[in-house]
Amino acid sequence: MRRIRCAIYTRKSSEEGLEQDFNSLDAQREACEAYIASQKHEGWEVLRDHYNDGGISGGHLDRPALHRLMQAVDEKRVDQIVVYKIDRLTRSLADFAKLVDRLDAAETSFVSVTQSFNTATSMGRLTLNMLLSFAQFEREVTSERIRDKIAASKRKGMWMGGHVPFGYRADGRTLKIDEAEAPTIRTLYDLYRKLGSVRKVKDRAEALGFKSRSRERSCGRVSGGIPFDRGHLHHILSNPIYAGRIRHKGQVHDGQHPAIIDPQAWGKVQDLLQSGAAISRGSRKKAATSPLAGKLFDETGDRLTPSHSRKNGKRLRYYVSRRVIAGGSKEHPDAWRLPAEQVEGVLTEMIRRHLGRPDTAALVTQDLPAAEIKTTAARLTACISSTDCLNLIEKVHLRPGAMRIQLDTLVLAKWLDCLPGHINASELTIETPFQTRRRGVELKLHLGDPPQVIDKTLVQNIVKGRRWLAMVVDGKSFSEIAEVENVSTRRVQDVANLALIAPDILDAITLGEQPDGLSSDYLIKTRFSAIWSEQRAQFSAL
Repeated sequence: MRRIRCAIYTRKSSEEGLEQDFNSLDAQREACEAYIASQKHEGWEVLRDHYNDGGISGGHLDRPALHRLMQAVDEKRVDQIVVYKIDRLTRSLADFAKLVDRLDAAETSFVSVTQSFNTATSMGRLTLNMLLSFAQFEREVTSERIRDKIAASKRKGMWMGGHVPFGYRADGRTLKIDEAEAPTIRTLYDLYRKLGSVRKVKDRAEALGFKSRSRERSCGRVSGGIPFDRGHLHHILSNPIYAGRIRHKGQVHDGQHPAIIDPQAWGKVQDLLQSGAAISRGSRKKAATSPLAGKLFDETGDRLTPSHSRKNGKRLRYYVSRRVIAGGSKEHPDAWRLPAEQVEGVLTEMIRRHLGRPDTAALVTQDLPAAEIKTTAARLTACISSTDCLNLIEKVHLRPGAMRIQLDTLVLAKWLDCLPGHINASELTIETPFQTRRRGVELKLHLGDPPQVIDKTLVQNIVKGRRWLAMVVDGKSFSEIAEVENVSTRRVQDVANLALIAPDILDAITLGEQPDGLSSDYLIKTRFSAIWSEQRAQFSAL
């Protein structure tokens, strides 16, 4: 009779109850031992080694006991793995595929005590795949429920745990002010409003002896209790928690905890931080990178503040409505987010058009002799061609479809070397219509009709998708295409779906006439219908 060496594997996701004399791991092993004993006539015998993973999730393979078990399998010291339930071994279908490859290579199979199947047969493998699919589905649904619960709780302003901010103490599902630490927070905000520099605040806080909270870890190691560094200070100054709010996934909600800093005062600090963030490294001149800082206002009276992001190592500047910074773009879909270089170019062109007219010098200057007006006209022409016209802007008011630019009388008088009283103020207001083109949350302004822009990425992905779909029709599987193209199978499926777009929509895309929101990301994320009439209805609403 062939001897079948059986290794028992047990696992429990949480550490709760593991300290008991007889816990869940013991119960699993006892059931597995009983099952092996029932198969003694088949030559089954229990190996003495214990493979127990307590307090570790089955959503990944990074488990010490599982590593030892698979090493024993690779060394062909195990013929059969016995588990209480298949999800004790893994809850991930992808991880299961990796384990099966190693088991097949070692001619090892495994069995579940409570689920009747054997991986040595094709029917057993089918049953196992179905069970694992449901186990993975259960794990993902549970994760989604937890995430949704946290999001819903934070929308109600509840504190959902985690690192307790300096200045507060946890109080159930909310926070209460730590009266010993709160004065430090208020002082830091006051210092930043006065000094306008995180670096200067750091130096001043260090001189005052301010230190972070001291914490003792479970291992006995003590952390914190040191002077605030610049990163920690910036986090404190930008954290909406101190204004009585809760941030979650880029959105800010009113919290149930008391505020240490007045919300209006907190908002002013954010304006200062945003303005300071627009200063390029090595330069202390804000106007060098954001010449329109403090000069742009939208139709609600909200000021647009400088902001920036990075893409492929390149720094991209924007002017953003201040309410977006506090509440997020999803809560304020009407807010403005303008590419800085593009809007600065548009405004420069408008000012040069306005001041470059033949009769402008006579209009912007009054009570001057004809000879001086001629000299002023020459000086004005030279200035608008060689000087940064954005310095001339006093204020810009934006509203959908139109803008009003107010030029600065004092700056223009200095340009023209004349007295401010000689400037005709009525000619310093420029009102003009414009068109906008939206890409995601970003707006671009265009004088006259907006130019047609072909989305090269979308066109390339559609061409690639049509090629991959043709390969599928010829008999290739998604996984085979993914291996040849060196991409993931999911990527092949997503891009191949783009080949199902209606012909008339494809024509619009190749001409740059598609709706502004119709991009590769949108099409992949929305899983659009394959029915052309439904596509037209869906995309026309963008």
